[in-house]
Amino acid sequence: MPELPEVETIRSDLEPLVVGRRVVALDVDPGTLHLLFPGPIEALRAQLAGRTFVSLGRRGKYLLFGLDDGRTFVAHLRMTGRLLWRESTAPVEQYERARLMLDDGHDLRWSDLRKFGTWRIVEDVSEVVGKLGPEPIDAAFTLRDFRAALSGRSAPVKSVLLDQRRMSGLGNIYVDEALFEARIRPDTPAGAVGTAATARLHAACRAVLERGIANRGASFKDYVDAMGQQGSQHMYVQVFRRTGKPCYACGTAIARTVIGGRATHYCPGCQPRARRRPS
Repeated sequence: MPELPEVETIRSDLEPLVVGRRVVALDVDPGTLHLLFPGPIEALRAQLAGRTFVSLGRRGKYLLFGLDDGRTFVAHLRMTGRLLWRESTAPVEQYERARLMLDDGHDLRWSDLRKFGTWRIVEDVSEVVGKLGPEPIDAAFTLRDFRAALSGRSAPVKSVLLDQRRMSGLGNIYVDEALFEARIRPDTPAGAVGTAATARLHAACRAVLERGIANRGASFKDYVDAMGQQGSQHMYVQVFRRTGKPCYACGTAIARTVIGGRATHYCPGCQPRARRRPS
C-alpha cells in the first residue's frame, strides 16, 4: 500500500491543484530527512524552492512532478505515506514529516507513519522508472506480452505478478483479487498457468486495477486521497484480508498463506490446486 489505483487517485486529485504552482519554501523533519532524501536540507531547498510544477504524472507507484527547469521531483509513498493538499493555516497532520509551501497559500503535506517514503530529484526520470515493466491497464500491454511475462517461470504466479520489472503497479491487494477473479491458485508456477487461465488473468489484472481507480483506492488502514478522504475499494474485495470468512461465490472459508514473504489470500474452492499434467 498504496498501489497503482491509490497513487493514480492522488495524482488525479493533485494535478489541477499543483500544476502551475511555485514552491516558495519547504520544511522537513530533521529526523526524517536522511530517510526521505539523500542529502542535506540545504540541497533539497536549493533544488525545489522557487521551482514551478509544470506537470504531474505517474509511473507504476511513483508520482512524477515535472519541474520548470526540466528535472523531475519523484515521490514514492511506500507503505504508509500520505501526500495531502492543505491550506497553510491547517493544523499539523498526524505523523507529518515534511511540507512544500506553495505560492497560493496551500501546502503539500507529507505524512508517513513508518518513514519508508522517498523523494528524489532527477535529470532523467528513467533513472528511477526505467526498469519498470508495462502497466496492466496500458492498452499496449497485450495478452501476448502478458503471456511472455509468465512463460517459463517456475516462481509462483503471485510472485511474478508482484515483480515490478515484469509489470508495474500491481501490489498485494490487487494481485490477490486478480488471481481470485481468474480462478488461479496463487502458488501455481507462473509457467504452468494454462492458455485460457492466462487470458482470464490478463483481463482480471486490468479489471481489478480499473475498479480500484473508480472506487478511489482501498483504505484498509493508512491510505487516504490528497484531500484526506478514504477510498471505498476495500469494501468490495473478494479475498484480501478475509481470512476464515466465507467466499462470496462458493461459501468456502478464505485461506491465508505466505508466498514470497507476502501474506496471500485465496479461496480453496474457487482456486483449487492445479492438477499435474501427465508425464
